[in-house]
Amino acid sequence: MKVGFIGLGIMGKPMSRNLIKAGHELVVYDIVPESIGEVTASGASAGKSPKDVAARSEVTITMVPDGPEVEAAVLGPEGALQGAKPDSIFVDMSSISPIVAQKVGAACAAKGIEFLDAPVSGGEPKAIDGTLAIMVGGKQAVFDKVLPLFQAMGSSATLTGPIGAGNVTKLANQMMVAVNIAGMGEALVLATKAGLDPEVVFNAVKGGLAGSAVLNAKAPMVIARNFKPGFRIRLHQKDLRNALLAAESMKVSLPFTSLAQQVLMALMNSGRGELDHSAIATFVEDMAKVEVRKPRIQE
Repeated sequence: MKVGFIGLGIMGKPMSRNLIKAGHELVVYDIVPESIGEVTASGASAGKSPKDVAARSEVTITMVPDGPEVEAAVLGPEGALQGAKPDSIFVDMSSISPIVAQKVGAACAAKGIEFLDAPVSGGEPKAIDGTLAIMVGGKQAVFDKVLPLFQAMGSSATLTGPIGAGNVTKLANQMMVAVNIAGMGEALVLATKAGLDPEVVFNAVKGGLAGSAVLNAKAPMVIARNFKPGFRIRLHQKDLRNALLAAESMKVSLPFTSLAQQVLMALMNSGRGELDHSAIATFVEDMAKVEVRKPRIQE
């Protein structure tokens, strides 16, 4: 397919490269010229603006930080909708409010453009190896057309309902991940304070009921003191904010998500917003005055 890709950040860059590897013809755009250069070096063409990208594409994908950026990239004066061809498809793979997804979808429908909201889970490692989990909202027929692109970027793609459903599903995912990391952090801090080797504790519990993909991915990072961002704290805080706003509109109480969001906000205020969300554990470490790490001297 002729594919446009707008947004070449930590996730968008490897996702676009996987589309190129799968044989699709790409035209790309980002507000950072260096990012465009890195992906054109892999075989893509450079677009001048979102409008230009859409004019040259059958399917236009956006992968940007939040709802305001999606609205600017799609609905702005130089936005993709201004250059869209009749019967083309827009796919927003950003993690945004389902309300914003529905607004953008309605604007596309008014111009005869099909739209899917299709946020992803898996962070940078799974974006690189093409094994993202993709949660999609929209029409079945449109999903079926775009499925080959999803298969180039992810190991699973699931149509979860109409437009907006993809982002509701992603918010549910982010809620579970945040609370999971927070619980993991408390457990490893307790074990370390008790004098245990947190790596031994991790290996002991990972095969039991406490085991999870989150535990397997994030516990080793905390123990190794590696907080290089695969998914940044500030972005996870944004997702939980969107979850709480959606919950408020539906009169749903989310007490644990609210607490996790406050922890993330505190970490941002302490200068840790650019760290990987595994650094949620450092909030508990600060209170306990202990770092989760292997003992320096093994008996």
